[in-house]
Amino acid sequence: MQQTQPGLPASPSGAEAFDAAENSDPSGTADTFVWIEEHAWLYKLLKSPQNRSPTFRLPDLLSACVSATLAAPNGIHALFEYLGTRLVLRDPDTVRRRETMWRHQYILLQTLQRSPMNRHPNPKFQLDQLTTAAVALCREADPSGATVLKHARRNMAQRARAQPPGPSSG
Repeated sequence: MQQTQPGLPASPSGAEAFDAAENSDPSGTADTFVWIEEHAWLYKLLKSPQNRSPTFRLPDLLSACVSATLAAPNGIHALFEYLGTRLVLRDPDTVRRRETMWRHQYILLQTLQRSPMNRHPNPKFQLDQLTTAAVALCREADPSGATVLKHARRNMAQRARAQPPGPSSG
């Protein structure tokens, strides 16, 4: 039986992508782009005094935005609603910044990008738009960034549990 993430499309390709995310190298990362306004908010959170013990870096914060958005009730619906009602009204030539995110969250966004909600006859949104929408929704829901930091901690713990044990130190 294939495992699926609650709220993700139950299509075979969606389930396969979720399985790929679950079985991917937890230390692996992938590059994406984030629109400049959302990047500025992430950078502000990066430098915030709240971001301590440990200090999370941008890949952690960006991935936490994806996790927080998809974990929310109706998170996928909210993501596509934001894309279709708000991001679509912004200048498509907005400057973007290249960033890195953890592979697990990248694959989850790819699953959404390939989902029926992003296929004909619906408009086709690109990965940078999905990523940007996740950050924008987190910023709106909690401008302080505390929720993002909470999800960064959860993601870190999940990656640590998924890591094979290293050589013993004795």
